Amino acid sequence: VPVESPVLAGSATLAALGALVLCLAEPAGYGKYTESRMPELPSFAVPAGILAGQPRSLFGQPATVLLGLFLTFVYSLLTRGRPFPVVFLFRGFVFCMGNGLLQGYYLVYCAEYPAEWYTDIRFSLGVFLFILGMGINIHSDYILRQLRKPGEIIYRIPQGGLFTYVSGANFLGEIIEWIGYALATWSLPALAFAFFSLCFLGLRAFHHHRFYLKMFEDYPKSRKALIPVIF
Repeated sequence: VPVESPVLAGSATLAALGALVLCLAEPAGYGKYTESRMPELPSFAVPAGILAGQPRSLFGQPATVLLGLFLTFVYSLLTRGRPFPVVFLFRGFVFCMGNGLLQGYYLVYCAEYPAEWYTDIRFSLGVFLFILGMGINIHSDYILRQLRKPGEIIYRIPQGGLFTYVSGANFLGEIIEWIGYALATWSLPALAFAFFSLCFLGLRAFHHHRFYLKMFEDYPKSRKALIPVIF
């Protein structure tokens, strides 16, 4: 079996899951979140294990640097923690394990980049978008964490940053990250994951926005769900 076959199958599965999320259009749960690092752990551990088993001569090559970008973001989630619906913990764990394996397997065993890939516009623009999205994501998460004091269960309207324009600023940041990652890697697995992220997080942003509109009579009417001015 060619090494590309599992990559094609995994990428197709990711894209199909994204389409399925949109078709089902199930709203995200509210009020039943727990701070957990578990779902993202496999996304870090699996590709990190693959990377650790490679000869040192591979380090510094484009494929390993790109895998390092993937690990950097996942590690930031692990160190920050993240509100996660309790019921989704197991599914999130399994998904992250599969996605981490797919991204790591492709970049270590399948990807071939020329030495000049670092100067390619796709790499440069992709890394820029990745860093920009990560900054938006981290800043938006910080704003959300300041809305409640320990022990509080009330809801407040997030203000500042991109929350001025959209209800799902944190989701938008993460989507931008993975679009940038897909561009920098120029790979089918990363494109499939970016598509899944757009479907999954875009839908969550839509339901969050609708929830805020119902919850707060004074919610800013000009604020969109995910994309400023447009949606």
